[in-house]
Amino acid sequence: MSASAEHVSPIERALAGWLIEQPVSIKRLPVGVLSDAQAAAELARVQARKAMDAAYEAELVLRLATTRPADLDPPPGAPGGRSRSWAPDPELPGVSEFFTAELAVILNVGRPTASTLAKRAWTYQESLPATWAALAAGDLDERRAMVLVDVLQWTNPALARQVEARLLPRAAEWTLRTLRKRAVEALLELDPDAAQRKEDDATRTADVRVVPSAQDGMALMIAELPAEVAAACMSVLDSVARLAKDAGDPRPVSQLRTELYAAVFLRAGEPGRPAVTAHLQIIATLSALLGRSTEPGEVDGQPITAAHLRELLAQLDALGIRVPDGGSVTLAVTDDDGTLRATTPLDQARRLAKRGCPDHPATDLATDEDIDTADDADTAHDADTAHDADTADDADTADDTDTAHDADCDRPVLDRPEPTDRYTPTRPQQRFVRTRDRTCRFPTCGQRAGWADADHVIPHASGGRTDCANLCCLCRSHHRLKTFARGWRFQMTPDGVLTVTTPSGITRTTRAPGMRPPPERDPPPKPDPPPTTAPQPPPF
Repeated sequence: MSASAEHVSPIERALAGWLIEQPVSIKRLPVGVLSDAQAAAELARVQARKAMDAAYEAELVLRLATTRPADLDPPPGAPGGRSRSWAPDPELPGVSEFFTAELAVILNVGRPTASTLAKRAWTYQESLPATWAALAAGDLDERRAMVLVDVLQWTNPALARQVEARLLPRAAEWTLRTLRKRAVEALLELDPDAAQRKEDDATRTADVRVVPSAQDGMALMIAELPAEVAAACMSVLDSVARLAKDAGDPRPVSQLRTELYAAVFLRAGEPGRPAVTAHLQIIATLSALLGRSTEPGEVDGQPITAAHLRELLAQLDALGIRVPDGGSVTLAVTDDDGTLRATTPLDQARRLAKRGCPDHPATDLATDEDIDTADDADTAHDADTAHDADTADDADTADDTDTAHDADCDRPVLDRPEPTDRYTPTRPQQRFVRTRDRTCRFPTCGQRAGWADADHVIPHASGGRTDCANLCCLCRSHHRLKTFARGWRFQMTPDGVLTVTTPSGITRTTRAPGMRPPPERDPPPKPDPPPTTAPQPPPF
């Protein structure tokens, strides 16, 4: 371990700072001139360097952890304190619960990955110091060290060191599978109850996650379950799928299992269960509605008029888009750079399109009283309301002369929700922010917006407005971090670009999904060099 910060001289600190600022480099041999034996030997050296880096990484993680003590966190029972109803046990004893979130931002990885790395580093220090030393010397590769961590991380440190002493001398000789088997056998011999405690700990921290698939439009749903439960679930899926196959279904068994898996969750066709609702978002750019170019920024700031809405509704009707029973359809209109301009439920869009421009009223359009009543209803109820088919039919049959009154008008009928003086965002603001963000906006987090809070980036108590330009989606964990963790900075631009800076000075920026970064500008042309004057010949 490195020397403590209290005994570091200014010269050492300055030298460390200079070294960190140097470009990352690696010593490479000229691969093309190596013999087979030399290439094989260099590959072995690369593996040793990887092990050394893993040991060094663990030391750096622990160095940061020592400066993030748990006594800086709100205590249980205090405002912002951890709740046992949802919060897992601390990843590192005596270390702030917010440390792994900071580590995730520093490494630009998800919080589960950062938590695993922090726990591994702690296990090396407390339970497997000899394994850590072997890593640092390049004598043991990281994969075998991770096997020992996985088996022994929940074990009493003294017991873990006994198992380590038995296995480490021959660990590099065994396969990963053999090493794991020997480690489990040694652990159960010394502590018969260890397996049950390990299973209990794993069950407590298990979760269900959705991650992108390698195939476009697909995703992986991953559930961590006890082995026997997972096996039973798979057996049921396989048995029912094979019954369908035996009954003549021509599709592959794998496809049948997948459809059954989804049907179980969605409870399709099960009597006595509440109906499954669908919530559909349709996003379109203004230029797409106008048939114009999609160059970024071309229609920036253009108002969303009744003519725009009629064009969008006509396209949706041509596609047969209708509100599902018990569900909703939300329309989102963006600029060409992906910046969200406005959101509205489909039924409200039809009312606005039918009403038309207030500056160009038509006698057979809906009356102001009708619209006011509809607007009040939209404010009083959730944005995701069921569609009124009669209203849709009326809007679809609106006379073409109604459109002519405002076809060329630039009066906006739909825009970003207005700010409010109260603390709680209005329902239109909630709909706008959730549609814009779609997930927790904290860097490396992907928790969906349905589980997130609409947070004031500049706190309301500090003068921050309840305005979409000052609201972003944060999951409860990162909302608590922003509110109670010390040293963090959050900033957001009016169009929703969020910048987060950790206490250690690492900055990450997140953009709302679909929002493209600004185009890179060409560097300014270099000035022409001054004209040179040819030397004059001497006057001979």
